[in-house]
Amino acid sequence: MNRNSLNDCTQVSQSRHVLIRPMLSVALLLLCSASFTGYAGQCRNAGPVNTANAALARTVEPVRWSRALLKRDKKWYSSSEAVRIADNLLLYQRDNGGWNKNTDMAKPLSREEEKALQAPAEKGGVATIDNGATFTQMEYLARVYEATGQQKYKEGFLRGLDYLLEAQYDNGGWPQFYPIRKGYYEHITFNDGAMMGVMQLLRNVALNKAPYAFVDAPRKELSANAVEKGLDVILKSQVKVNGKLTAWCAQHNHITLAPANARAYELVSLSGGESLGIIKYLMALEKPSPEVIRAVDAAVSWTNQVKITGIRLKWIKDATTHTERDRIVVTDPTAPPLLARFYEIGTNKPMFVGRDGIVHEKLAEIEQERRSGYSWYIAFSQELVEQDYPAWKRKWAVTE
Repeated sequence: MNRNSLNDCTQVSQSRHVLIRPMLSVALLLLCSASFTGYAGQCRNAGPVNTANAALARTVEPVRWSRALLKRDKKWYSSSEAVRIADNLLLYQRDNGGWNKNTDMAKPLSREEEKALQAPAEKGGVATIDNGATFTQMEYLARVYEATGQQKYKEGFLRGLDYLLEAQYDNGGWPQFYPIRKGYYEHITFNDGAMMGVMQLLRNVALNKAPYAFVDAPRKELSANAVEKGLDVILKSQVKVNGKLTAWCAQHNHITLAPANARAYELVSLSGGESLGIIKYLMALEKPSPEVIRAVDAAVSWTNQVKITGIRLKWIKDATTHTERDRIVVTDPTAPPLLARFYEIGTNKPMFVGRDGIVHEKLAEIEQERRSGYSWYIAFSQELVEQDYPAWKRKWAVTE
């Protein structure tokens, strides 16, 4: 059905005390009648959704699958809408226990779509931790299990946990895809928070944090061991320049741990965003070892050294088409500091790379499609450097 139609319907149902023009009111009511009929049909065809769930789905605007669903109020996870989405996740789950990426798994499914997801070819596909996949679905299922007590959600989570434990390399890293796909997919992947998302989940399981208290003791012990191995590879892969620790690449070779290329525009480099995520994880550890303290000190120093001031990003119309958006860098002394996504190892110069794989010093020098379709800058965490890091040093009595 048309998403805008459902938005209109929801607005009407929530606005009984708002005065609207009579003709507009009639038009919207007619539109709602047609839209709810179509949406109800979708819900009736979504096999895992029971009658009560379908009734609620007819009155609630559909949500899209994202990590934002992990921030709902605890009571929401027992709702029919939350349960419907959890049932969807079980359908999307691969036989190996993981999930694929870049799919709206909250969308109501037809019978035909459900049948396709249950086909051997689909169930037997590879899974990934890229773009938040697998560990996000697991976190969601744990919340719904905690709220409903339905065993199938616990079982789905545990299958995912077994998948993550199996996918880990012996040296502690995680590949982007498992079973292994040849190419850059087999690198240890920090890019887009992939490995750190897995590490955070496993750490919470090992520490018996809510909502993971249901996990059995043997799996908690395995999770704790996996976290220790992951920490070891994080410390070993931190890049040294002239004998001095700096930060991390977005991906590292799974054998040598050296920084590695991924796609044509993702070259060997030091990564601003991925390094920030690793720093935050390390600073959350209780009783950090001297090795962890050295890693954090060096990485924070590096981020503070390479932060970029006096510029901001601006969206404009593309000069050629006048329709597609383009992104440019403008001077602004008042702008908050930024980090480049990639820095050249050794010089700390920001790197901007098009699909041709050629490195440029300015964002304007690469093609419009990559300028506007990729995140070349991220926000510099001033709070981390000026507040969290000094507090962390005081907490653990770290001296200069």
